[in-house]
Amino acid sequence: MIQENNDTGGGCGGTCDKSSCACPSDEMTSRRQFLQRASTVTIGAMSLTILPVAMGDGTESQLPMANGKGAPNEGDQLFGFLVDSDKCIGAGKCMTACRTENDVPEGSHRTWVERYVHFKDGTLQVDTVPETGFAGSGLPIIDPELVDRSFFVPKLCNQCEDAPCNQVCPVHASFTSPQGVELVDPDRCIGCGYCVQACPYGARFINPETNNADKCTWCYHRVMRNEKPACVEACPVDARVFGRLDDPNSEISKRIAKIPTDVLKEHLGTHPKTRYAGICGEVK
Repeated sequence: MIQENNDTGGGCGGTCDKSSCACPSDEMTSRRQFLQRASTVTIGAMSLTILPVAMGDGTESQLPMANGKGAPNEGDQLFGFLVDSDKCIGAGKCMTACRTENDVPEGSHRTWVERYVHFKDGTLQVDTVPETGFAGSGLPIIDPELVDRSFFVPKLCNQCEDAPCNQVCPVHASFTSPQGVELVDPDRCIGCGYCVQACPYGARFINPETNNADKCTWCYHRVMRNEKPACVEACPVDARVFGRLDDPNSEISKRIAKIPTDVLKEHLGTHPKTRYAGICGEVK
């Protein structure tokens, strides 16, 4: 039996009410025109969508994108993320760092933390840890004599190799960077929410301020400056590890080689690049 007390989950969807939408009317018109100009052709078994791209001289060029994925080039770096649940203490600093770094609106989350409590009677309780952290959070006090095991599980985008979110995007705004990071092109995104519904990990949401799909990007802008993601830098107990999977001497590669790790919902075949240590079967 699983008792789940998780109001916020990992993502929050949203729709745009035309009567109260804050989007400028010309922006909505521009997006509609964009879709009208897009055309799709089929070559063999491959669907190829031709999208208009604005050029510097004001004209438009036709950019073909095969299934919305950027093909990795030889020599490109491949990044990965490791969450060590045995170390996490539910401090909440990772969530605050993410919100500050990425301007995440209140009520939405690019990363969040859950508390798992395994009782000796075989039941499991899952609670969402507030951004202020577990200490003083007001979460239910549980008699230690009743508990078999408890631990914290940080959640974030799993950066899947076979990402369902990319497959359903009608305008190829969701795509994979050469480094294996799933990104959203805000200039192409039309806020339809298909990718939000397709993500099996609840990692996406519609940003109420931009009306675009939003998600964890492992702080891609920081990574490209050879900096760590904000949540990794803020973690006080080194429970989050980020680095290059293609480098056997990187910290993450060494850790994965030494300790058992799992991915969430492995049965779905999405092949996540976010791995976990110290989790149980119920988390998957």
